[in-house]
Amino acid sequence: MSDREKLKELLKRNSLKFGDFVLASGKKSNYYFDSKLTTLTAEGSHLVGKCFFEIIKENNIKADLIGGMTLGSDPIVTSVALVSHLEGKPIDAFIVRKEPKGHGTQNFIEGLVEKGKTAIIVDDVVTTGGSTFKAIEKAEDFGLKVVAVIALLDREEGGGEELSKKYPFYSVIRKSEIM
Repeated sequence: MSDREKLKELLKRNSLKFGDFVLASGKKSNYYFDSKLTTLTAEGSHLVGKCFFEIIKENNIKADLIGGMTLGSDPIVTSVALVSHLEGKPIDAFIVRKEPKGHGTQNFIEGLVEKGKTAIIVDDVVTTGGSTFKAIEKAEDFGLKVVAVIALLDREEGGGEELSKKYPFYSVIRKSEIM
């Protein structure tokens, strides 16, 4: 079984929940993907790093940094940074805060980042793309050049299409592959 197939099975087993949910977009849904129940496991972290890095390699994405909106992307960017280092092609991680830090630097962006660097923005789940676009906006406002967007899971509700109008968009898994 491939790493991607293993990751798909973990997401299905650990992260897919049924019930009545309100999503970050405000939409109501009878299912929810709690990706952290997969990305924060040892096996899930390893598979996420490998699968994201495989997309980066296969599509020849050149980037200095990988980051996204806290909290869903935090374990993803850490896993990818680790795998990229082990593969000899390091991509450093950063995190986008929802609000600026209330003390010290008062930054929206956390990590060893510099203006002008290239960045991949990631998200754990894309529905409408709203949270992903916010992360992109903060990264670009900081002075980063966004070269691609990668989602762990595309719910296939229009967000991927909206993102791909402006950025190369990739997803590791699509909802239709699990449900």
